[in-house]
Amino acid sequence: MTAYEAVKVRLDPTPRQARLLASHAGAARFAYNLMLSHVRRQLSLGEHPDWTMYAMRRWWNEWKDEIAPWWRENSKEAYNSAFEWLSQALKNWSDSRKGRRGGRRVGWPKYKSKRTSIPRFAYTTGSFGLIDGDPKALRLPRIGRVHCMENAARLVHGRRIVRMTVSRRAGAWYAALTVEQQPDTRPMAKTRRRDYPVGVDLGVKTLATLSDGTIFPNPRGYVRAQRRLRRAQQTLSRRDKDTNHGRGSNRRRKALDHVQHIYARIAAQRADRIGKLTTWLTATYPDISIEDLNVQGVTRNHRLAKHVLDADFGEFRRQLECKTARAGTRLHVIDRWFPSSKTCHRCGTVKAKLPLSERVYRCDECGLTMDRDLNAAINIMVAGSAPETLNARGGDVRRPGLAEATQTSVKREPSWHANAVRLGAAPGNRDM
Repeated sequence: MTAYEAVKVRLDPTPRQARLLASHAGAARFAYNLMLSHVRRQLSLGEHPDWTMYAMRRWWNEWKDEIAPWWRENSKEAYNSAFEWLSQALKNWSDSRKGRRGGRRVGWPKYKSKRTSIPRFAYTTGSFGLIDGDPKALRLPRIGRVHCMENAARLVHGRRIVRMTVSRRAGAWYAALTVEQQPDTRPMAKTRRRDYPVGVDLGVKTLATLSDGTIFPNPRGYVRAQRRLRRAQQTLSRRDKDTNHGRGSNRRRKALDHVQHIYARIAAQRADRIGKLTTWLTATYPDISIEDLNVQGVTRNHRLAKHVLDADFGEFRRQLECKTARAGTRLHVIDRWFPSSKTCHRCGTVKAKLPLSERVYRCDECGLTMDRDLNAAINIMVAGSAPETLNARGGDVRRPGLAEATQTSVKREPSWHANAVRLGAAPGNRDM
């Protein structure tokens, strides 16, 4: 079975190429809305339309000279990608009505607006992709050579490109390359930088706390950008949106671009943080244990929803699953009902209640006092390493050499993140 991987690069088009990219995206949007109207017209007449991509292409090739005499200005792939997306959207709607999507309801496809929809189109056939001898450029049919902000050839690494999706977000053009993931014939690494398992406790105050004492603070990118974002949105609300035939003034367009740029920067910082952390974990530890967090349920708490979504726990787990499978690292997912925070990792006593405001875990039985996140990470590590001792009862299940940590015993550790610190590490593991 062939696996695929997505590689995303930012394009650096000239003003002329930017206009051509916008023209291709507009042509794809026009074809999508036109074909959706055609399907709706057939349904209103009591017909049974064939909404497969090939039927749409046949109808388009028959009437395109009369409906859109300018179609030759853009690549045929722009129209074909619109038909592919609409066909899939209609299929999802039809399957949901027949109960084929696990009970999840999918609505009827909506028209794509020029103001709100993301401009995009795709290439699946033709001479698109890398250019020999020019690693920082891509070939786009009907547009030409487009310079890239980074080395695309290094990211593709000689693999075959089967699809290229071009889209515009926050004023910048990106190319998402779908490449074939070749089977890894290299022997899996049997040694890591650290030869013991680790448990990861995700949180809002600290993004990740590891069972060996390493912690990664939560930068809170969205919270830190809220003040700047609020000012930009206030400026946008004062701009005239009724001029220029309902498209808004030029000053409104610039204000909207500024708001989108702030959101794009927040998303880029979050993706960079999660990507580096998951890569470091898979390259450092042979066994990683995490909790099966109910992110959707946690976001129902309106006081925590913003912070949980900013931490992006779901993306953390998704990337960790992909990277551990590729690197040969074992990933253990602990049951979400396992009381990792309430359980004492030394004696196994489970507290009845432990409010979030109580950041230090104090055991009433054995007198253990330590950071609550570190205690939870140790319990997660134990549960992943020895499933038969989920609640750690009946013996000392701590990793040998792990000292009892407190909030005051904080030590710096050289790592990929300048703010990564360790809580109560054993003396023999300080060079890890």
